[in-house]
Amino acid sequence: MNVRLPVSPQTSSLSVLIPSPVADAAHDAAHETAARFRHGVYSVPCMKCHVPAGELCLARRTVHAARRNLYRQNPKSTGLVPLLVGRGR
Repeated sequence: MNVRLPVSPQTSSLSVLIPSPVADAAHDAAHETAARFRHGVYSVPCMKCHVPAGELCLARRTVHAARRNLYRQNPKSTGLVPLLVGRGR
């Protein structure tokens, strides 16, 4: 029996499909992986909480707007396979 739950614009579709503790762990793991390989906004340091590039912001489960803006000014492209790219350096 398939049951479709209503999804409001404020509700994430991930939280509807996956129970909350699992979704929280997946969300945290995605941010930690991006930070570890310096992907996206984690390729630049945070000016607000003064953490270097490659580390999570001190605010839990969020990225400061200043860090996003700094990244958007000069986005860095990364390879599709960060483990293989990182080994060559």
